[in-house]
Amino acid sequence: MERKEFLLGSLSIAAFLTLNKTGYAENGDKEPFIVKSGKGRFGESFLYKGKNPNDIKISGKDTNGQLAVFEYIGYEKTGPSLHIHFDQDEIFYVAEGNYKFSVDGKLMELASGDTIFLPRNIPHTWIQRTDFGKLIYFVQPAGKAEEFFRTMNNFGHKPSKAEVDKIHADCGMKVIGPGLTID
Repeated sequence: MERKEFLLGSLSIAAFLTLNKTGYAENGDKEPFIVKSGKGRFGESFLYKGKNPNDIKISGKDTNGQLAVFEYIGYEKTGPSLHIHFDQDEIFYVAEGNYKFSVDGKLMELASGDTIFLPRNIPHTWIQRTDFGKLIYFVQPAGKAEEFFRTMNNFGHKPSKAEVDKIHADCGMKVIGPGLTID
């Protein structure tokens, strides 16, 4: 075998293995799909705090665990506890409304059209400041974000602090303080 053919063959194999490792080669044979407005992927719909739809739009199952995309629709001025993700970065896009984010103790105001990147291992939280709001957010890699929301949604009762802490730990997160309040 000539050196050039050997090098090209080696590069092709390396590219295939890299693509297969990231999941893109495996997903090449999947079909495109649409998730309609107001619907979640696989027909699931989760309610955050029992009232606010927080739907999976693109599942980690669709991306071989590389990414999950959610749509949050807020009907109340609320948000999560101060928490850390140990294995995922998050990106939030404000589609409607106004939000206050706290990232590593720094407060930031976001309005419609704004985007914020939240690296893993950085304490963060947010609160919706308007009566209605909509966030599109990405979790990368997907990790256990879907499992977290599915578990919380299907709990059947308000979980105790110990139950909340365990669910967070099982999904690679930790609650480290209370959420923000409206000023």
